[in-house]
Amino acid sequence: MELINIGTLVPADHLLRKIDKTIDFTFIYKKVEDLYCTDNGRPPIDPIQLFKMMFLGYLYGIRSERRLEQEVQVNVAYRWFLGLGFTDRVPDHSTISRNRTERFAGTGIFQEIFDEIVLQAIRKGLIDGKTLYTDSTHLKANANKHRFSKKQVKKSNRRYLNDLDAEIEQERINHGKKPLKPLTKDRTPVKETKVSTTDPDSGYMVRDRKPKGFFYLDHRTVDSKHNLITDAHVTPGNVHDSIPYLERLDRQLHRFSFEVESVGLDAGYYNASICKGLSDRDIYGVMPYVRPYGMKGRMRKSQFDYDPELDCYTCPQGETLSYSTTNRVGYHEYKSNPKICKDCPILANCTLSHNHTKVLVRHIWEKYKEEVNSHRLVEEGKRIYARRKETVERSFADAKELHGYRYARYRGLAKVQEQSLMVAIVQNIKKMAMILDRTCVFQPLWAYLTSIFAKQRHLSKSIPIDIPKSNFPAKVT
Repeated sequence: MELINIGTLVPADHLLRKIDKTIDFTFIYKKVEDLYCTDNGRPPIDPIQLFKMMFLGYLYGIRSERRLEQEVQVNVAYRWFLGLGFTDRVPDHSTISRNRTERFAGTGIFQEIFDEIVLQAIRKGLIDGKTLYTDSTHLKANANKHRFSKKQVKKSNRRYLNDLDAEIEQERINHGKKPLKPLTKDRTPVKETKVSTTDPDSGYMVRDRKPKGFFYLDHRTVDSKHNLITDAHVTPGNVHDSIPYLERLDRQLHRFSFEVESVGLDAGYYNASICKGLSDRDIYGVMPYVRPYGMKGRMRKSQFDYDPELDCYTCPQGETLSYSTTNRVGYHEYKSNPKICKDCPILANCTLSHNHTKVLVRHIWEKYKEEVNSHRLVEEGKRIYARRKETVERSFADAKELHGYRYARYRGLAKVQEQSLMVAIVQNIKKMAMILDRTCVFQPLWAYLTSIFAKQRHLSKSIPIDIPKSNFPAKVT
């Protein structure tokens, strides 16, 4: 028999020691207070211990709760982190499952814990909310891609349609056009798609250079200062990246009081609604070049010059394409004179129209797209976009390589959202602990050197000497 203190067996530089020293988990008591009964039932397991045990599973990529229980039984560092001694009984794996699927289900507690960790990072100066990067990654759903049924489903509706309809009517009035007839049917388009019989909440994803099958999409936002995650939102795999973006951006602005100055986005977000939304919020958006679609050898729209004052296009032959109408989906239509185009020497490369009429379309919010597109050509825009691969892309890579985020652990949108938030939480607390612990190491040295130079200046009364902060790590400065 030996008398051993469990704390002495955990290395001083162990990650769990850093997390325990720098992250305050006591807020969990107040968050779950309403979920427990005060005068009935058996004594519960400490909720902080319960959540810490779940954090361990996501932090070290342990996918099974049964396996998590076994790992805690034999791992000294895990026991120390949970406040368990050598002889203390480890909470049963079924306790975690029952609490997660019954007590915490539908309560939003995982979102609240994620938000509180972000608020702690803000108070410690690790998040400033000035520049945000957003992208999505796919998670393979826990479903067989060969087991499905085909159904007619509505496409995801965009939330800006009411504003767009109002501007369409105003544009038609400005051009002397009659108002459009009101729609008698739902304008939401319907399409046939595959619906999983195993996990109906997942979506059948078909994207270029991506695997086909049933997936979920995690739409994640990362702050540029230390790559900490500020938002994580899950949708089915067939939802376009741009649909939830503005709503999630607004949530961060209101929940964390961010004063966002710029955002870096992928090409999938480059559309009129996103660009206008960023302009309305006075945010500097940067997106990459989007390669135009079209038949090889045909003239592109960029070869036609647009005159905003006359509101018309001029073709390479010097002929004018005049405004014709504004359609229901928000595009101005510009048409050429068929009598002139009929004898044009480059007609075959311009249009295949049987009536010899070239038609160009321009969105009523096209000016916002042009403004955002111009940002990628200036130095500020290049600097912002260059960091995208170091921030949100790196965040996804770490999640998949280190925290078991390639596959959805559970079935159903709510449970996959829980997984997304838990992975984001452990990534944040891990990074916060590493940064704050490194800062604490240099703080005594900085204070000591500063005091020495202060005494020297006082005694010699010579030219003040200051320590250049640039010689110290960026985290310290």
